Amino acid sequence: MINKVILFFTLSIIALSTAKADVIRLSEPVQKDATSETYGEPLSTMPQAVELKMLLASPAEHLNKSFSVTTQVAKVCQKKGCFFIAKAGSEIIRVGFKDYGFFVPTDIGGKTVTLVGELIAHERTAKQAKHFSKDLGENSALESGFTYEIVATSVRIPIN
Repeated sequence: MINKVILFFTLSIIALSTAKADVIRLSEPVQKDATSETYGEPLSTMPQAVELKMLLASPAEHLNKSFSVTTQVAKVCQKKGCFFIAKAGSEIIRVGFKDYGFFVPTDIGGKTVTLVGELIAHERTAKQAKHFSKDLGENSALESGFTYEIVATSVRIPIN
């Protein structure tokens, strides 16, 4: 009986350590404290805060202007962490990173992050939509056509 208990705990530890190994972290944080990690540029000052719902309700007012937003991460690119989908209620928007200059860990889905960036108007091709959907994984479907996207220069992620 004791051998079965030891075997169970050993297999549990192996399973937990294997699950952590699947997280991809291609960038190191530029800032780190006891509660968060920041990727991209250091966050020394924050531009005007905007709610994601307001941003999506009146995108023309925010186009090509720097802002900060706190949002939930719905999904993350599982290949590299090179983009994520931000979510506010039923509204979603793709968040990429300036000049493809940094990546976020692939396990931040569900977390609430603060980012600094700009809103851009973008024509997403069918090829890009298919590529992005595949990178997001299971049951993800981004549509092609005219859309808005956020190009982030910094992303602050809480540490659990």
